[in-house]
Amino acid sequence: MGSVEHKEKAKKPIKCALVTVSDSRKVENDVSGKMLKESLESAGHRVVFYKIVPDEPEQIKAVVELIGGMPDCEAAVFNGGTGISKRDRTFDVIDSLLEKRLPGFGEIFRYLSYLDIGSAAIMSRATAGSYRGKIIISIPGSPAAVRLALEKLILPELAHMCWELTR
Repeated sequence: MGSVEHKEKAKKPIKCALVTVSDSRKVENDVSGKMLKESLESAGHRVVFYKIVPDEPEQIKAVVELIGGMPDCEAAVFNGGTGISKRDRTFDVIDSLLEKRLPGFGEIFRYLSYLDIGSAAIMSRATAGSYRGKIIISIPGSPAAVRLALEKLILPELAHMCWELTR
């Protein structure tokens, strides 16, 4: 069975957690979190958890572990904290917790980003993988990066990734 058949078999609404990692965002100005929620729900998925956490390793780890223990959640999308500044620590925490990594996610995200923004794309540390039976995706927090990840990677493959993880 090829990827087309797998995708067809995997079609189902996915229960998702959304986490914005930011020292400055609040619910009122979380444009990227709102975009993620609206796009996932428009595609038929359900958002079962939403939180904004500061870019503090202990708090990021705690929310990953919380999501990992949620029986009604199949995937989590983190946005923010994926760059290389001193405060960007989301990637480091998530990468240390992933049980299986999907290196192609970050590679393709950076390639697609390169087509939009040029060589600055090398500073993105977008990643994806699995943790405790859930798909974990971490992307930059800018609205343009979120839109790119949603349209080109997350929405086309989310159900497929979750299905593969449970086979």
